[in-house]
Amino acid sequence: MTAIDAVRELRQVRRLLWIFVVCLALSGLTAFPLQTETRLLVELVHRVPAPGTLVDWLERVHAGLVETDARYPFLAYGTDWLAFAHLVIAGAFWGPLRDPVRNVFVVRWALGACAAIVPLALICGPLRGIPVYWRFVDMSFGVVGAVPLLLVLRGIRRLETAA
Repeated sequence: MTAIDAVRELRQVRRLLWIFVVCLALSGLTAFPLQTETRLLVELVHRVPAPGTLVDWLERVHAGLVETDARYPFLAYGTDWLAFAHLVIAGAFWGPLRDPVRNVFVVRWALGACAAIVPLALICGPLRGIPVYWRFVDMSFGVVGAVPLLLVLRGIRRLETAA
């Protein structure tokens, strides 16, 4: 690999890492306004064709959030921590953004976390009464998140070989 190729590869690795970090941070930030988001989703599914089971599920989730927040607002603190955790994890990628080869362990760890989403959804989803189609939505976050990370890992291997 030439020096120019290595610079291109490093740029591509950093681009993919930024995409992952931004998506992770946005995913975390969406855990704060759950009532507003579910209200907007319910309004949307009433305007566009959507399966009745999805409409029913979203209405149930929104009602649950509204009722819980009215009586037990402290429970939302758990999703605040979820949001915070996403932001902290996004911050952990500062090392790979600066030096991906030296900090490849963060990328490998994140790939493991993406893989762990699948058994979590398969085990905890039924225990919590989550519909099967929604478990697939949840699992898709792990699958979609793994794609840029696998490409980053491939790029890091190339950079290691070039060094």
